[in-house]
Amino acid sequence: MIAPARVAAYHILSSVSAGRADLPSAIAQARASLHDDRDRALASEIATGVQRWRAALDQLIESMSKRAIDRLDPEIVEILRLSIYQLLHLTRVPAAAVVDDAVDLTRRVGRRSASGFVNAVLRSVSRKRSSLPLPGRPANTADRAAALAYFAITLSHPAWLAARWYDRFGFDVTERWLRFNNAPAPLTLRANRLVIAPGELRRALAKEDVSVEPGSFAPDALIVSAGNPLRGSHSAQGWFVVQDEASQLITLLAGEHPGPRVLDTCASPGGKTTAFAAVLAEGGRVVACDVRDRRIELLRRTVRAARATRHVDIVQADVRLPLPFRAPFDCVIVDAPCSGLGTLRRDPDIRWRRQEADLPALAASELQMLQQAAGQVAAGGRLVYATCSSEPEENEEVVDAFLHSAPDFVHVDARTAHPLLAPALVDARGDLRTSPDRHGLEAFFGAVFRRQA
Repeated sequence: MIAPARVAAYHILSSVSAGRADLPSAIAQARASLHDDRDRALASEIATGVQRWRAALDQLIESMSKRAIDRLDPEIVEILRLSIYQLLHLTRVPAAAVVDDAVDLTRRVGRRSASGFVNAVLRSVSRKRSSLPLPGRPANTADRAAALAYFAITLSHPAWLAARWYDRFGFDVTERWLRFNNAPAPLTLRANRLVIAPGELRRALAKEDVSVEPGSFAPDALIVSAGNPLRGSHSAQGWFVVQDEASQLITLLAGEHPGPRVLDTCASPGGKTTAFAAVLAEGGRVVACDVRDRRIELLRRTVRAARATRHVDIVQADVRLPLPFRAPFDCVIVDAPCSGLGTLRRDPDIRWRRQEADLPALAASELQMLQQAAGQVAAGGRLVYATCSSEPEENEEVVDAFLHSAPDFVHVDARTAHPLLAPALVDARGDLRTSPDRHGLEAFFGAVFRRQA
């Protein structure tokens, strides 16, 4: 019998490759059909690992089979990818079990004639695992072609993105960044100050055998080092929100006291909305917007779970169009939908879905959102623009274009935004910019503006 986790991983990967779902959605759907927590964890680990190492896996498939990937049936490609990943990265699983499951799965998906081929490829990989035919780290790191082959194949990133980072940052920074992206991300929580302080939450989690450490930069971040807080009672009580540490820093740009009226224009899934709700003065309100029905429902669930409903109003609206509000806001946040290239550690499938040609259209949409949102800012109020992108087209170039088009706004140095925002996170322009190589965080960007009277 084929291990249920491997069958689930196959369906996850097939769905992602066919474009039917992104990786998180495909994992969530597959997990619902698995009844054992260990199977859920293993299916997620295999599917995520394959997306991280896909280029290296495909190189091995082509090398061992002497066939191009596009000449193989899609079903066989996915079976080989997930099986080779297990052989190389999940060594606690016996190689024979991996190969046997792969052959059985080949038959199950109606490709019985390919079972001998799958068996031969996997046994070749298993025999040669100590000397795999992958580009090695170049002795001369200034050799651009050798460096890019190593980055694109062995460290499994799109060649166009590796080239951008190599040209912008150099070999050493790029290598550290790619290795960061290929490492599993820790589970990160934000203590919900509407309910509990971070120190109290840490002690409460310890009683449930969950160990956490404070984040490096975000004041409410807790990094889980042992145990599963999502199984305990505190999750259901809304004591914390699962939120990446770099994402938590964006809320600091709104200031220590963001004002009685805050507008979060691209609010789902709701991490920032609930963080704002926790720091508003009595009587303050957060208006949280998103455009799609599914995103609105996710936002509602997060707000309810965080016990923030009395502080938050949810409005379905498209920030690219004029917004339906009469009174201006003291603070407006545009955490814009973007390429997501700064979050490849947590969302490894993005690296294969994005193309360099996507960036101009994304930047134009982000500028449009920022310009529309600016109209909702009160005189003297604050406007925050943020992305989870590493690329200048979506970050400083949008900022510069906005300032050129909005003479009543001035750029504010992020060092002055909040006393708890570490100056080390602010670049020479005065913008928040986190990075894997300097801070050990995903690459997020944030800029602050003030509307002049």
